[in-house]
Amino acid sequence: MAGNKINKIKFTPVDIEERKSLDFKAGDTINVWSKIPEEKNAKKGGEVKFRLQAFEGIVLARKHGKEAGATFTVRKIASGVGVERIFPLYSPMIGKIEITKKAHARRSKLYYIRTKAVKDVRKKMRSVTSVEDEAEAVAPASNA
Repeated sequence: MAGNKINKIKFTPVDIEERKSLDFKAGDTINVWSKIPEEKNAKKGGEVKFRLQAFEGIVLARKHGKEAGATFTVRKIASGVGVERIFPLYSPMIGKIEITKKAHARRSKLYYIRTKAVKDVRKKMRSVTSVEDEAEAVAPASNA
């Protein structure tokens, strides 16, 4: 009888068991390959083609464990500016997730890195400006 059989319907092309088995946590450096639609093909009304683009950074947080709505936040520095992206773990728009480097973090959420990075940049800016000021102060004195 057909009523006894349970058909497993797969809604997404994502290998859910593979994504569940990924063992990364806050502090790890990962490479997330996300699918981005090509603009020129979408405008013509043809078949939409995707290309893969890497986003490598530090995992700040993982939320909701391994359930259907699980997400993780990745932060990287792009041309001097901090960029964060939140990825759904089981999204079909993610091609693959590679764990580049493992780290030992004492906390499960590393949101303090946002302010820590800003403080480091400010400190460097102060040291750079102070060196330039000293150089300008010394130069006119030697000319006189």
